[in-house]
Amino acid sequence: MPHRRSPVSPPKASSATRGDFRQRYDAVEARREKLIVRLRSIGGSAQSHPGYKRALTLLNDTFRKTKLAQRLAVLEAAAWLIDILERLTTGL
Repeated sequence: MPHRRSPVSPPKASSATRGDFRQRYDAVEARREKLIVRLRSIGGSAQSHPGYKRALTLLNDTFRKTKLAQRLAVLEAAAWLIDILERLTTGL
């Protein structure tokens, strides 16, 4: 057909730009560790907040149960919750 377009495939990320499985795994683990340190540094009144326990659950149990591709989203959710807890503690 004269007006038909040829299918365009999306560009594939090369393994050099994405890194191999171990590099991605280590990067996600390092980000998780940073979030745990950030959560533990909040201290005092925030630790009695229900969100504190939920953030720990996200960073430990939920993180371990999900696949590597989903772990980044779990970390983003935990980071958001930690942001909220930090804002609550500065206001108290």
